[in-house]
Amino acid sequence: MLALRAICLQSLLRVAWIFQSSVLSTGAEHSIQDAEGDLLFLMDGSGSILPYEFTRLKEFVVDLLTPFTIGASDVQVGFLHISDDPVVEFPFNKYMSDTAVQWALLNMKQKLGDTNTGKALSHAKDTMFTQKAGARPDVPKVLVWLTDGVSSDDISQPIQLLKELGVTIFVVSTGRGNYIELKAAASEPSESHLYYVDPDDMYVITEELRNEILEIIQVKKLRALDITASSFRLVWPKLLSSDTDYYLIEYTPLVESQRKSWKTVTVDETSVVLRQLFPETTYEVKLTPIHDNNYNKPLVIKVTTLQDETSPQIIVISESRPRSFHVSWAPTPHSVVSYEVVYGVLPGGEPSLLTIDGNQNTTVVNNLEPNTTYLVTVSALYQSGRTKALSAKACTQDVNSKVKDLKFIDIGPTSVTASWDPARGRVLQYRVRCTRQQRSPSVRTVPAQVRNVLLTDLIPGTDNRICVKAVYRNGTGRGLCRTARTPQRRGR
Repeated sequence: MLALRAICLQSLLRVAWIFQSSVLSTGAEHSIQDAEGDLLFLMDGSGSILPYEFTRLKEFVVDLLTPFTIGASDVQVGFLHISDDPVVEFPFNKYMSDTAVQWALLNMKQKLGDTNTGKALSHAKDTMFTQKAGARPDVPKVLVWLTDGVSSDDISQPIQLLKELGVTIFVVSTGRGNYIELKAAASEPSESHLYYVDPDDMYVITEELRNEILEIIQVKKLRALDITASSFRLVWPKLLSSDTDYYLIEYTPLVESQRKSWKTVTVDETSVVLRQLFPETTYEVKLTPIHDNNYNKPLVIKVTTLQDETSPQIIVISESRPRSFHVSWAPTPHSVVSYEVVYGVLPGGEPSLLTIDGNQNTTVVNNLEPNTTYLVTVSALYQSGRTKALSAKACTQDVNSKVKDLKFIDIGPTSVTASWDPARGRVLQYRVRCTRQQRSPSVRTVPAQVRNVLLTDLIPGTDNRICVKAVYRNGTGRGLCRTARTPQRRGR
């Protein structure tokens, strides 16, 4: 397990290093949010590519994709290997986040075999750029072919069919290759779609290639992010430049068109948060660029706010026992799919998880350690996919916390020494109470490692009730009591 964690950490650090180096070397901002397209990488994984070159090509793709926002409404990425037969690494609808795509790319293996590029190009047209593989019908389609310039079969016909399908083709060659063949494969104009570069110098073309791809897939669209029950954030590309320009934002609940609201935003802004909205309501939002007092074509989007997430608001711990306690919470709205109860020893214990149906509001946590403090977190998973969590502390009782074998030694007329065997559990200290006749009780505390105490100021010839309790972090154990009778003084 430790070795696996070390490998995972090393891979994560590698992803982080590539991300950092790409930002520093290209100056690209993370992230590009106004792009939408299906981007397929066709990479030569055959035996003509050295393992070192294959690694450099993978890192180049990760670097190229770093600023893009990956998702079903943004840029989708697919990956196909050239070998004896084409090998699909992942289709467009496999990974829907930047991190997931990076992880998949950095961990894929070279396939080796022959360089049957024509087969792979045909497979890209017939299988990858299809609805089944996640390709979308109304978005731009781009193919980036990474090659050493060598192909074992004919590519001219499948290339032509891809272009007729509307796919823009970029060619990145790390070898000499057949210039005429590669120039014919790349989309026009070839000077902006065909690149020759050494594997060690691929960073040189990263920003230029990314910008060329953006020319195809970048769109002027309005986006809604950070959606809650009462707000969402609008984001849009910069559409205006003059100091006198501004944006007009209108937002209206579809079911109550008379409740239209509006606000203006300065030319320098490309984001705004709309607040005080109704939960579970669909709004039509229009952003209109105003230039020289003229209204340009508005960007329009429909946004539905989330359900009002009200649970959990309170957690109650009850019926605490040495190895269990009850956890209850409220309220339980119908929009909760399930609850997750996570509990672990404080501080820093390994957490455990219970999944509870959304219509329940209580559970019993079992198999706990006695006399131990736990952190309990209840999380509600809503139908909207969002979660809300609340935490509380819970303490188990001690097992058999009664001290053992309380005895008295060296009993004198005015004093007695009480001794006992230790109680079980993590004892902090012991509390000794002496109830004396004709005098007020006395209470002494001693450290956990001490097992006896001298009690003084007793009256000769009287009964004295002595009780010893173990003190724990979350309370006291049961007391063990005995009566000690002091003898009369001699001579009476």
